Amino acid sequence: MKRKMLSVVLGGAMLASMTACSASPSAPAASSAAAETPAAAENVAETTASVDTASEDENTLSVYAWDANFNIPALKAAEADYKKNVNPDFKLDIVQVSQSSDVENAVTLAGSAGDYGTLPDIVLFQDHYFQKYVTDFPDAWQSFEGADIDWSDFGAEKLSYSTIDGKHYGMPVDNGTVIFAYRTDLLAEAGYKLEDMKGISWDEWIEIGKAVYEKTGKYLLSMDGDGNDLPYMMLQAEGESQFKDGQPNLVHNEKFMKLIDVIKRAVDAKALYLANSWSDYTDQTIKGDMVAGVMNGNWIIPTIEQVKENSGKWEITSMPTLEGKGREGFASNGGSSLYITSNCKKLALAQDFLGKTFGAGSVETYDAALKDGGVITCSISAGKSDVYQQGVEFFNNTPVYAEIVAMGANVPVVEQSDYHYPCRTQVATAIQNIINGGDETAAIQDAEDQVKFAMQG
Repeated sequence: MKRKMLSVVLGGAMLASMTACSASPSAPAASSAAAETPAAAENVAETTASVDTASEDENTLSVYAWDANFNIPALKAAEADYKKNVNPDFKLDIVQVSQSSDVENAVTLAGSAGDYGTLPDIVLFQDHYFQKYVTDFPDAWQSFEGADIDWSDFGAEKLSYSTIDGKHYGMPVDNGTVIFAYRTDLLAEAGYKLEDMKGISWDEWIEIGKAVYEKTGKYLLSMDGDGNDLPYMMLQAEGESQFKDGQPNLVHNEKFMKLIDVIKRAVDAKALYLANSWSDYTDQTIKGDMVAGVMNGNWIIPTIEQVKENSGKWEITSMPTLEGKGREGFASNGGSSLYITSNCKKLALAQDFLGKTFGAGSVETYDAALKDGGVITCSISAGKSDVYQQGVEFFNNTPVYAEIVAMGANVPVVEQSDYHYPCRTQVATAIQNIINGGDETAAIQDAEDQVKFAMQG
């Protein structure tokens, strides 16, 4: 194994991370998480660090991860759990990179050079990107084949990103389940309550949005119009994908086209506000108190919580659907998993460490990860712990973390694609064109053509 020394400047509290998300390249690429966790940040040295995989002893594993306030506390929780309950000599050498793209670049450089000896034992990787990197660099990874892990304890949708040809490659870490959070006080001003938002159709939702705007001047939803995740989330809640048999499926996808029309009508009705950028979405619309509702991966919660005076006024529920009539919508947006690289010479240790912490739904790991970093478990069993059942003051003392885990088990599995992000970019452009008066069919056809062109290389 070649000696590998990678220098990385480690951050401190990194307040910017609270508005980032692992699903949105238009934002900083770190997973959104509670920035209000200074204790977690203190555990990461504010200095230039390096890792030398060649000098690791038999009880040490190295890992690349980003976000001192989110992913790093989760890894430290797992390390402490394994050290206490399994192997007292265990050490996890955590190398913090500035963002998720640093991990992707490290794999790309190693693969292009044909030398995976430059990688650590484990890497944290964005769910939406992993399959592309398996396609491009199949020799970079080792699976969990032979490990004693109950995969049925995780939602099928979460596992779908990292299960290839029947083999599990990823260990789920954070939960990307979509929440729809509402300001119940603003709903009440318009004559509605949270129960009225559950199991409704998007058409009904638009009408409620009109009423809320008329009464309060607040939009019922906002989204980054540049990196627009609404079409993906809304379509997944219908159990469908923007891809079919590996190809983009947009203009002839009836449900997709109906949802594009919903987005257009919602904007016209002032139920939906599309911000110009990620920072405008988080800072102007959410922290700027422009909205009565927020729908995104649950990692958006710390951003909502920045407006302290609204504590106790928010609650969460599921998404609307095209059909409504009591049918609730469930989706996922963002999230990451841990992967063992082909450079790991201690495969049994890596499998055992990940399997007995995150993979076992360890309450000790996940309770600490939630308390210290705001990481919500993907494990169904871990989500039943006492910590998860506790009411959260900001959300009117409702047990939102347990609710999120329960919702995550209902997210439908849909076809994923290496071209998820190029598709998102083209669809976002099409939506802007439609809002500006362009023909819906022509705009979506152009988006589909552009994705096909990108797929041709």
